[in-house]
Amino acid sequence: MGSSRRHSVNRPPTPEVHDEDDDHRAKEPTLLDIVNIKLTESGEKERLMELVRESLADCGWKDEMRALCRAFVTKNGRENVTVDDLISAITPKGRATIPDSVKAELLQRIRSFLVSIAH
Repeated sequence: MGSSRRHSVNRPPTPEVHDEDDDHRAKEPTLLDIVNIKLTESGEKERLMELVRESLADCGWKDEMRALCRAFVTKNGRENVTVDDLISAITPKGRATIPDSVKAELLQRIRSFLVSIAH
């Protein structure tokens, strides 16, 4: 993993800003940065995260991931598995199996939010 920073499972890591200019001017925020700030400040980001958690639990995705974790630990032995090992092994499958309906609902909610703050 190479990074000594720990990242929350529920939140992507905060991007590190690297100055490439010699005069060390602050990096201009990207559109994605601005949207993320607006979602966070409004409380909408937490509401969307809760919607995703509920949707993933309702469709059985959460149970499937729990079963994959148990199988991985059983196969490799509890004493031999770290949290980082588990995350590395399960994350690709988890991301690949998120239902399209959950993704579509999240995207629609973000679009509606953006339209609401644009007026």
